Amino acid sequence: MRPIQTASRSPGLPAMLVAGLLAFPAAPAFALSELSGDRSGEADFTVPLPDPVRPPAAMPASDGDAEAVPEVIYDFALMPEPVQRLRRRIMEAAASGDLEALRPWFSTGGEATQLSFGDAPDDPIAFLREISGDGQGQEILAILYEVLDTGFVVLEPGTPDELYVWPYFFALPLDSLDARQRVELFKLVTAGDYEDMKLYGSYIFYRAGISADGVWRFFVAGD
Repeated sequence: MRPIQTASRSPGLPAMLVAGLLAFPAAPAFALSELSGDRSGEADFTVPLPDPVRPPAAMPASDGDAEAVPEVIYDFALMPEPVQRLRRRIMEAAASGDLEALRPWFSTGGEATQLSFGDAPDDPIAFLREISGDGQGQEILAILYEVLDTGFVVLEPGTPDELYVWPYFFALPLDSLDARQRVELFKLVTAGDYEDMKLYGSYIFYRAGISADGVWRFFVAGD
């Protein structure tokens, strides 16, 4: 997997949008449409995230299906209490408009919340401010809020790696979305981005993951 860096919803997502931008936290934010150009010689980063459109082990493919996809869930009460609590607190912090309000909810140490595909930033708040298109952090807070306000999927259910991931588009083939789901998608990306991501093969805008024990695992964008 390789990263992209973006906090903007500008139209157009080039088919070749793989870039190593997040390895350089001081770089300015980039729109999806700006991620193009020569990428020869770039280093790959190991990313501890599930691959897009990978079904949980507990959901085998049905007869005639190439592969099953996770169930899309909207009832947040079905999440474990630690997940519900952390999601609520992150959304409250995002709605406040103050990036600093997020600081208590980042995990640290060996389970530090992943915000990029490169080295972990020294200061997650400063990093989010830098990648926010407005330079202050309100745009990235809005994206985070909207991401956590969508339906979600459960990956690796019933295992020690059980993970709750938003938005559910991350785990579904984009060309399978119905009209209602596309409306939900367009709250996060433009129609042009959607068409380009279909060519690419998966949703690669921002997504967030919380483990079943209430640890904020990641908030990243990329493929």
